[in-house]
Amino acid sequence: MRHSKPPTPTELRNIFGENLRKLATRHASVAALCRDLGINRTQFNRYLAGESFPRPDVLYRICDFFEVDARVLLEPVEEIEESEDNVFAHPEIAEFIGRNATHIEEQTFPDGFYRFTRPSFVETGAYLQGLVYVFRQDGLTFMRGYEAREAIALQGLRPDGATREFRGLLLAQNDGVSILLSRRNILSTTFTYLNRVTSFENNFWVGYTTRTAPEALDSRRAARVVFEHLPRKAEQVLAAARASGLCKVEDLVPFHKMHLRVDAPFQ
Repeated sequence: MRHSKPPTPTELRNIFGENLRKLATRHASVAALCRDLGINRTQFNRYLAGESFPRPDVLYRICDFFEVDARVLLEPVEEIEESEDNVFAHPEIAEFIGRNATHIEEQTFPDGFYRFTRPSFVETGAYLQGLVYVFRQDGLTFMRGYEAREAIALQGLRPDGATREFRGLLLAQNDGVSILLSRRNILSTTFTYLNRVTSFENNFWVGYTTRTAPEALDSRRAARVVFEHLPRKAEQVLAAARASGLCKVEDLVPFHKMHLRVDAPFQ
């Protein structure tokens, strides 16, 4: 088998230096970046200039920090990040969605538990309270939770854990976030848009949720929704979990009720 000519050490240093310069521009200052990486500024400048290679342990630190792999020595960083395994990098949609859609800063929508409230899609006059968990992995922001047993039963489905569980992906918007959620095997899907609202602890988001269902006279397909980021305290998370399920309007959390505008029809 014929192999292409391997790059020279000088070429490898230049590729790595160019990639490192591009990655470094995403941070406020090289000095702060060096502190975060625990690398001497002079040595880091040598990497940037293509004059030196990092030791294996230092290379590991750099790759881990920037969430790239060792291909950073061989390939342009854009090609590594825009991997063919990333559906958002597909050339048909890259300019319309792309990686920017999946990059959500922690301060924009923090990790942790959220309590949410919205009108029920299946029970007229009822409201649904629930609990979801938001977490980050591989540069993406995910959400998971369990639909209320009563809501599942009203749909004629078995209220077991596998049927009730839903998961999804968060996408960045100019003034908020959107969430695409689905139950296992795409049994049903919802789209949610949220925008942060002013509150004492800056921990509330308001928007709307729509579901994939045929139009029907006796049920709704879109409704307002409120998300509240809960403190990292077990007693508050457990209390929200115990309150999950269908409820009446008078049982709603006051701040949730206010933003749901229960007396105003959803437009």
